[in-house]
Amino acid sequence: MDGQIGSHLGSSSPPSGSPSPERARDGRIADSPRRSDAIRVAVAQTEVTTDPVANGHAVRAAMREAAAHDARLVHFPEGAVSGYAGMAKTYYSGWRVNWEPVADELRRTMALAAELGIWVVAGGNHRLSGRHRPHNSLWVINDQGTLADRYDKRLLSHSEITGYYTPGDHVCTFEVDGFRFGCLLCIEVNFPELWLEQHALGVDCVLFSTYSEDPIFEVIARGHAATNNFWVSIAVPAQCAPAAASAVVGPHGYVLGHARTDAPDVICVDLDRTDPALDVALTKARPWRETARAGDIYTAARITDPRSTDRTTI
Repeated sequence: MDGQIGSHLGSSSPPSGSPSPERARDGRIADSPRRSDAIRVAVAQTEVTTDPVANGHAVRAAMREAAAHDARLVHFPEGAVSGYAGMAKTYYSGWRVNWEPVADELRRTMALAAELGIWVVAGGNHRLSGRHRPHNSLWVINDQGTLADRYDKRLLSHSEITGYYTPGDHVCTFEVDGFRFGCLLCIEVNFPELWLEQHALGVDCVLFSTYSEDPIFEVIARGHAATNNFWVSIAVPAQCAPAAASAVVGPHGYVLGHARTDAPDVICVDLDRTDPALDVALTKARPWRETARAGDIYTAARITDPRSTDRTTI
């Protein structure tokens, strides 16, 4: 039996129940037959070590807590299953590691996802062939216990690209109960084009996993949430929480729920499209900004006027 982990709810009203989504012909996860206006997501702030077995126990304990609070999806930090090279560069140097425990723990996690009927997005090192460095990834496990997709970090840090990881080459989005989720990792918070890409793909919530003790990451993520009008889930390891704990940010840029700063934790938050506090962000700001970006309203309103074209006179 895996151990227990503390948890609390970020919202008191549970969303309506929804059946499992189905796979579309193009490989994406299709909308479930019954859409809902709310979905409960859990953010798991687990301890991330270089021991995949210990990590796996923590991940599955958090999954059980999330499922007990009716979450449909649980989101984990960067490296949650395998460990991460960030603060353990000496350990991972040359990648002389035993990959079998990573695969075993991932399989156990997939089996529990099926048992609980819950989606899981968890970080880990994805082994490649031969001497190729691994990807720094997020595994997307559906509620049937199969790998629906995998996001491989595209914009790596200097140390990652020079010594530890192979960059990815694709965007990753998937749908659960009528909500579209996207994935980004760590320093990708610093690249607005990646977040604009998520907006263009119609993402409702970005699952942002990181192994960072820099509190500015939350500030930047809140800015992306507010300007793109989508939810952002921020998952960090428990050892990084004293500087900046895991959180869920609303489409208005305000924090809807924070994990504790002194221990592992699981928070559950409802992403609720009908929440009056989010009405402006979701039903006014987001569609208006899409219209503004298209530019047609401005093209139609422009005029020819010499006092406009001459920018050197009073």
